[in-house]
Amino acid sequence: MSKGKKSTKNHRNNEITKGIFTVLEKEPQKSFNYKQIAEKIGIVDAHDRNNLIKRLVQLKEKKRILEEGIGNYKAIPSTKTYHTGTVDITGRGNAYIVVEGMDDDIFVPFNKLKRAFHKDEVEVYIFPKRKGKKLEGEITKVVSRHKTSFVGILDMQKDFGFVRPTDYRMYTDIFVPKNKLSTAEDGDKVIVEIKEWPDNADSPFGTIVQVLGKPGEHNTEIHSILAEYGLPYEFPVEVEMFANTLDTSIKEEEIAKRRDMRDSLTFTIDPKDAKDFDDALSFTVLENGNYEIGVHIADVSHYLTPDTLLDEEAYNRATSVYLVDRVVPMLPEVLSNNACSLRPNEEKYTFSAVFEIDDKAVIKSEWFGRTVTESNERFAYEEAQHIIETQEGNISEEISIRDAAYQVDGEVVQATLTMDRLAKIMRSQRMEEGALSFDKVEVRFNLNEESEPVGVYFKESMDANKLIEEFMLLANRRVARFIGKQKPEKTFVYRVHADPDEDKLMALNVIISRFGHNLDFKDKKSISASLNKLLEDVKGKKEQNLVDTLAIRSMSKAIYTVDNIGHYGLAFDYYTHFTSPIRRYPDIMVHRLLQHYLDGGATPKAEPYEEKCKHSSNMEGLAANAERDSIKYMQIKFMEDHKDSEFVGVISGVTEWGLYVEIIENKCEGMVRIRDIKDDYYTFDDKEYAIVGEKTKKTYQLGDEVVVMVKSTDLVKRHLDFSLLGKKD
Repeated sequence: MSKGKKSTKNHRNNEITKGIFTVLEKEPQKSFNYKQIAEKIGIVDAHDRNNLIKRLVQLKEKKRILEEGIGNYKAIPSTKTYHTGTVDITGRGNAYIVVEGMDDDIFVPFNKLKRAFHKDEVEVYIFPKRKGKKLEGEITKVVSRHKTSFVGILDMQKDFGFVRPTDYRMYTDIFVPKNKLSTAEDGDKVIVEIKEWPDNADSPFGTIVQVLGKPGEHNTEIHSILAEYGLPYEFPVEVEMFANTLDTSIKEEEIAKRRDMRDSLTFTIDPKDAKDFDDALSFTVLENGNYEIGVHIADVSHYLTPDTLLDEEAYNRATSVYLVDRVVPMLPEVLSNNACSLRPNEEKYTFSAVFEIDDKAVIKSEWFGRTVTESNERFAYEEAQHIIETQEGNISEEISIRDAAYQVDGEVVQATLTMDRLAKIMRSQRMEEGALSFDKVEVRFNLNEESEPVGVYFKESMDANKLIEEFMLLANRRVARFIGKQKPEKTFVYRVHADPDEDKLMALNVIISRFGHNLDFKDKKSISASLNKLLEDVKGKKEQNLVDTLAIRSMSKAIYTVDNIGHYGLAFDYYTHFTSPIRRYPDIMVHRLLQHYLDGGATPKAEPYEEKCKHSSNMEGLAANAERDSIKYMQIKFMEDHKDSEFVGVISGVTEWGLYVEIIENKCEGMVRIRDIKDDYYTFDDKEYAIVGEKTKKTYQLGDEVVVMVKSTDLVKRHLDFSLLGKKD
């Protein structure tokens, strides 16, 4: 068991749960109180003891253990065979049930699903285990549905219709009576809501709640991606109306309550096409030769009052969603693009972290609080990069966002160069402390006015990007440290990242060894150093994107929580998200809590914040999935114009049904199906990450360079299929 797993709160709770059942089931006739259980499973600290007490109450309420008298617990016989868990449907229609506290998932064949859907909470009966066989069982009842709305395509009959869900894990179509079809026509892509599933019916009954449009049309497919994850693409009218009634004017009485930093040299650096600017930097040379650098963040919490319609909508969304051709914002435009956007020459309410830093990037003092600022300049990353590279401020028309050449003020040039130098020192210190340097290539598309992809390019992280990144990291880190070090302990929202799973790292090591790379498992610092060396060594090589992707997958996912365990990837003991409240709800919670403590407020209960953190982490995951799906959709759309074209690619995945191949020149990934390779009968070798020809013994292995041709594209199913022409010479 890796140290990383033990670090996470969820994993610790699982350990406690397993410990409870171990104690109770070992002596099923006896009952135990929490002190006796704690002693038997080695719990000594107060935090774990409190979690043990909570878990005992939860298990009793779920009827998984019995309470005899007050506070004495014992096992019930059925807990050995019945469990509650979450359904994970496979591509073949079978399922695995994931049960908290159990090391092994329970396999359930399709015919024993009892109408359960993917991610539903279910009760499962486990069959007596046979030696050498995996756990197997059957679902006895659906406890709760994960979701009841599905995207699908309508097949009309004479007096009714069937909706065929586009999610391959949804194994049944949905019957829709004639009076529940809305305005949908045959072949339309729709959202259908399941209302019931009668015992004598083969399919559930549903109602069409929204017509998305004709399959394959651009807006239909983009809206479908959002709908599949339950993400909205427009604000309810009442929320827009509420937002439009907000007073967004800057008032003297409010300025008087804040630190006035309008006279400090301040500027923003953002992408060329940015619509909102939620962070700015200010720079002043102090009399002692040190620098005062302010990280100024839009004060969204000034406008977003708790328990209002607008706050509820922002919390439900929890994050902005960045699709290939659009942003689905967390906040309405009146805030995101206007009141809270730090546009040049406009006074704005901000929340700031202000640091005194010496010439060696050592922090001498820090201040946090509400401010009023005024940005002097807006730069694109390309413009700031030009200043860094040339140490001059003459911006040419080619890179200017002002549609004309112009000269940057000398004071701004010096501020940019100084902050770049300090940022490089801070970044070097992070690397020495064990931070990981993931600079994975990001695919971007050049779109025409109809949102059609006309070209592909790759986003690179330049010095200007890293300058901004380092100062945002500094603010996030120091805000978290400022609260996290206070005694008594205060409730706060942290961004945490557990240590990597050692088993996944070992698997990664097996794969990268094929390319001549190796990880050093001597200790935590050695692992980090060798991971960084790996990421540096593969830059520009054919295996870069594959190795970058696999290395990221070997990492734990960063999450929001009130339980601080530090951030492995950044090598920080304290870290939070303070710098993007326009697009992340956790940042708003951080601003509110920080101001509450600055005002001398007592610490609130942690449980409600942990629930909000969990919701925010879940929504972040859904948004990331939607973003990936939109990229996949646009890649397929781009490849539609390249049918029958040949490309060189790298085998990025090997499964029993085919090879995944990523084209080197544009990073588009598609599949070569084994059944379509006609020169031999190929079988899957899971140990070698390869398929092997039965007669010829020809192998196609993970990382091999191959030549493929675009065979077919399917925008609706988001499939890209290749024909394999052979290995690259």
